[in-house]
Amino acid sequence: MTVQDIMTKSPAVCTPQTSVADAARMMVEHDCGALPVVEAQESPRPVGVITDRDIVIRLVAEGKNPLDASVADAMSAGVATVASDRSIEEATDIMEDNQVRRVPVVDDRGMVIGMVSQADIALNAPAHESAELLREVSEEEELNERIPLGGAYSG
Repeated sequence: MTVQDIMTKSPAVCTPQTSVADAARMMVEHDCGALPVVEAQESPRPVGVITDRDIVIRLVAEGKNPLDASVADAMSAGVATVASDRSIEEATDIMEDNQVRRVPVVDDRGMVIGMVSQADIALNAPAHESAELLREVSEEEELNERIPLGGAYSG
């Protein structure tokens, strides 16, 4: 089984210039918590990802008005991707290595054609693979949630 067999095809995408309000509306409309950020709609080469959590952490928690912000103000620049022809195990490794729950899927030209999530893998992968992914990502997220904003984790 490959990533293309389980991915969400043709995901909603935004650009760095998209308003945060529009990105949030897209997340609601498409029932998702993350959008790939691409160079341009006509050239969907990934340049980052924006999540609902990015909006809260980088804007709301900092006292910035998300209605006055663009995606560039909140997105995570740089992005781990996975090729559509890769195995689910390889997608799992990428998620574990990058401690993320979702990864944009790219074609052979590097253009976004899908998204694969931890849930997609949990629903479709052999039980041992999905259990390992859930454990690894959850442990890292638990650690990250205990780290105060702007501070280092000390135990």
